[in-house]
Amino acid sequence: MATIRQIRQRIRVAKNIEQITRAMKMVAAARLKRAQDRVQQARPYAQSMREMMTGLARSAGSDVTHPLLEVREPGNVGFLIITSDRGLAGSYNSALLRRATELLNGYDRSQLKLYLMGRKGIQFLTPRGYAIEHTFPINATAPTYSEARDVMRVIEADFKNGTIDRLVLVYTRFVTAMTQRPTDLLLLPVQPDALEGAAGTAAAEDYIYEPTAEQLLQSLIPRYVEGQIFQALLEAVASEHGARMTAMSSATDNAGKMITNLTLGLNRARQAGITREISEIVGGAEALKG
Repeated sequence: MATIRQIRQRIRVAKNIEQITRAMKMVAAARLKRAQDRVQQARPYAQSMREMMTGLARSAGSDVTHPLLEVREPGNVGFLIITSDRGLAGSYNSALLRRATELLNGYDRSQLKLYLMGRKGIQFLTPRGYAIEHTFPINATAPTYSEARDVMRVIEADFKNGTIDRLVLVYTRFVTAMTQRPTDLLLLPVQPDALEGAAGTAAAEDYIYEPTAEQLLQSLIPRYVEGQIFQALLEAVASEHGARMTAMSSATDNAGKMITNLTLGLNRARQAGITREISEIVGGAEALKG
């Protein structure tokens, strides 16, 4: 049985843990609010962009060609996987990497080219023998559009030169602070049929193009892909903060329960000690009487 000194030491450790986890919870909650606001502000833009791209692609028909629209036999498949730099976020990284592994297992490893954002993904996938084509830093405080543009430049160049024939984006979609959903999306080649499904039932419209449809789509298709990457970054960062806030809240509650249980144990140990001392005093007194 633990001594009173050992129990007190454990209580001090549990209180320190409780203070740390409570502080981390408050930081994550503050960052989550900002990240959630950015996600909600960006979603209407992403939806409008999909609807516009659907309408333009449908109206232009097969007259428009673009390197990012080229459908090829998937000899080399790229995966852009977005994780976090830090842990202590519950099942955020493990759930995403489990989903990514399920997708990767469907291909021969010689076909795979990985593009990784976040140290957790790099640490998990590198030792497993996958070909890491490129790694990118992730800004967990406030992702910027320029970061999405930097990623786009790399994957666009690799898609055009044939390093990859298709690209799948794997990220975590933010639902609520307690719910995050690992999601995968075929990013390249851009497929108008898939856009139409994602945008819903958009009414067919006739467009008058100025300049030509091909010139417009030459500019809009890369921007659409950049927007998808930026949206995924915002969703991933909000999911990370939500998962961390939930995990730290649970850790704080568990530390509080541990402190309560240890305090009860300390009181019992003290009472047992007092009872033992009284028994020894009474026994000594009785021995003196005899």
